[in-house]
Amino acid sequence: MEALKKAIQERGNVLSDHVLKVDSFLNHQVDVELMAAIGTEFAKRFADEQITKVLTIESSGIAPSFMAAHYLESPLIFARKKKSLTMNDHVYVSQVYSFTKQETNDITVSKDFLQAGDRVLIIDDFLANGQAAKGLIEIVEQAGASVSGVGIVIEKSFQNGRKLLEEQGYRIESLARIAALSDGQVRFIEDRLTTTSTN
Repeated sequence: MEALKKAIQERGNVLSDHVLKVDSFLNHQVDVELMAAIGTEFAKRFADEQITKVLTIESSGIAPSFMAAHYLESPLIFARKKKSLTMNDHVYVSQVYSFTKQETNDITVSKDFLQAGDRVLIIDDFLANGQAAKGLIEIVEQAGASVSGVGIVIEKSFQNGRKLLEEQGYRIESLARIAALSDGQVRFIEDRLTTTSTN
């Protein structure tokens, strides 16, 4: 997705070979026009999946997920990292380890909002080691629902998250795939062009 790649190149900040800061447009300040374009792209890619729910984790996944859910005409559910006083034990729970924050969080989703038979699209801002997606998949499985796909805004393709999820049979759609972060630069995996021989 060229608009997203342009935003990463122009407004992203490479902090290390593993860390890309995108708080100017995605996970602190939000570029709403870019999020609308991202939501449109996810809706287009998953248009044939008959999605009934979109699922993400608070808080960075909410903006792109909101727009995707809007265009898919589906409710958005976000898993909470902190259990609120109004939530009882009527919840699905999974654990997610954050490499960025070096901590493990219990994530929870109310059983009122996710049921057997739901066709769920999982969306997150980043895919690195796949732990957030794995935790959300576990919640979907606890509900007896099915994962129709995983939508990722920015994938760090040099880490093993995609491989982990694809080996389990999940469809991954990433809007920007990063091959490397080095010397303060972002290098993308270029979309492969398919050519047909006329000979």
